[in-house]
Amino acid sequence: MIATIGGRFGTTVAPVEEIAKRYVGSTNRGIADPILRDRIAAQKMDAHSFSLTTRRAREEAEAGMAAGAASSMFKYYGTELNKRRFELLVEAMGSQGLGWDGEGFEEQEITTTRGWLRSKANSIEGGTSEIQLNVIAKRVLGLPD
Repeated sequence: MIATIGGRFGTTVAPVEEIAKRYVGSTNRGIADPILRDRIAAQKMDAHSFSLTTRRAREEAEAGMAAGAASSMFKYYGTELNKRRFELLVEAMGSQGLGWDGEGFEEQEITTTRGWLRSKANSIEGGTSEIQLNVIAKRVLGLPD
């Protein structure tokens, strides 16, 4: 579950760049807003790097190498990555990204809003981000209590 947290809503929420093109607009260079375009590119690179790292960790675990406290790093980074992804989605949608129910909102907009709110819970469930950071500090970095 931790390894797939960043793509958890991937089947129901369109990719960030598609949402941005629809709501912000696009030019021959891509998304019209260059700052948003850069933030989306950075998010995609972070997600790809995270995917490669978790895949490598899975392969090591299958080979009998213990992940140990590294799983705390995956949990923490995955939750932060997921929250940033939904923040970008809601930002690109503007006020349409804040619909919960009712007229004036498409199903995709409602799903995105609910996913954005749900992403906040990722930093609580399975051990809060603060606990994960403590585990990383003590077991990975060897910092004192």
